[in-house]
Amino acid sequence: MTTLFEQLTQRPLADKLRPHELSEVVGQDHLLADDAPLGRMIKTGKVSSFILWGPPGCGKTTIARLLASVSDLYFEPISAVFSGVAELRKIFSEAQERRQLGQKTLLFVDEIHRFNRSQQDGFLPYVEDGTVILVGATTENPSFELNGALLSRCKVFVLKPLEKSSLEKIYERAEKVLGHSLPLQPEAKDYLFSLADGDGRYFINMIEAVEQYANPTETLTVEQVSKIVQKRLPLYDKDREGHYNLISALHKSLRGSDPDAGLYWTARMIQGGEDPKYILRRLTRFAVEDVSLADPQAIVQAIAAWNTYERLGSPEGELAIAQLVVYLATAPKSVSVYKAWGQAMKTAKETGSLSPPMHILNAPTKLMGELGYAEGYQYDPDTEDGFSGQNYFPETMHRCIFYRPIERGFEREIKKRLAYWEELRKKKCQKK
Repeated sequence: MTTLFEQLTQRPLADKLRPHELSEVVGQDHLLADDAPLGRMIKTGKVSSFILWGPPGCGKTTIARLLASVSDLYFEPISAVFSGVAELRKIFSEAQERRQLGQKTLLFVDEIHRFNRSQQDGFLPYVEDGTVILVGATTENPSFELNGALLSRCKVFVLKPLEKSSLEKIYERAEKVLGHSLPLQPEAKDYLFSLADGDGRYFINMIEAVEQYANPTETLTVEQVSKIVQKRLPLYDKDREGHYNLISALHKSLRGSDPDAGLYWTARMIQGGEDPKYILRRLTRFAVEDVSLADPQAIVQAIAAWNTYERLGSPEGELAIAQLVVYLATAPKSVSVYKAWGQAMKTAKETGSLSPPMHILNAPTKLMGELGYAEGYQYDPDTEDGFSGQNYFPETMHRCIFYRPIERGFEREIKKRLAYWEELRKKKCQKK
């Protein structure tokens, strides 16, 4: 029942559209259907602690509130952003009192990843003894942000961004509550859906903005809608999982020789506010790790693109990044040097402090010459083939083959040279 004050005060559209039953929650049937995890909890009445992981505006708070309602649980909502230890102690104390009276408490913690490790540990005894049923909501990967001990006591349910079909249901409900259709051209309506980016709450706020500022006598175009609602930047946290997911997507797109996907993920990072120098650093790494000697110009292009960006800055210098992305995606790929370096490091660690063979050591003093330093060394450029075939590994160590070039790109030519030198080495060994 609404009070007189509430009737006089204009309630936000988001509040008017707030679901009153779990069946009204859209886009999360994989969790709420009768045979789905949360659906089974409701059916059996056995609600246990869990974490809701999903993007903003997908219904995390609403699901927790309605679940408490249908399960006859006391709903205690807090935000990790504003709550501290003192408030938590009070909540746990009150929950213990309710428990003695026969009522359980569902403690909903929004942004639970904001609590530090020691604060998260504080939940453990109260979750274990049943003082509270903990429902945490987070937009971040729980594997990275929550304690292992807390995660082991909670199931993790993943919520999805709202698809267009779900947003259409919200749109229809909004028009029903408003009592009329929104004055939007079909293209403008589709534009509104695309701006939502799967966020139901943001979508409702845009609908409300259109309702408040639009002239009801005209049908709005895409351009007019763009002036009414402010476009939100794509979801992207530079120091959290999105950061690593997108750079991984870029790296694998380039490795898969897909320049279009590479450009897309690069653009996503730039629009999300990523430091272009970080992208350039990773692209330079890609040039030496994944392209390498299959195209020796890759590293040259990477450094050139980096220098160009340093001189031009944004946004002009971003074109140099785009050019580098396309170059690396379309270049032949080889990890031969990468593998060779790994094997060389492993062998160096295993062989310890073996000395180089005497013939390749310099003899700057008479004593060193008398001891055999540099004795028998052959200067390769002076030999008939420009190749002496001498041993350059420690004398007590077998010759190792670390670098194995592939039949692709410039490494095809390197492979021919190495094969030629190996034949010469065998012939010179036979003569000895």
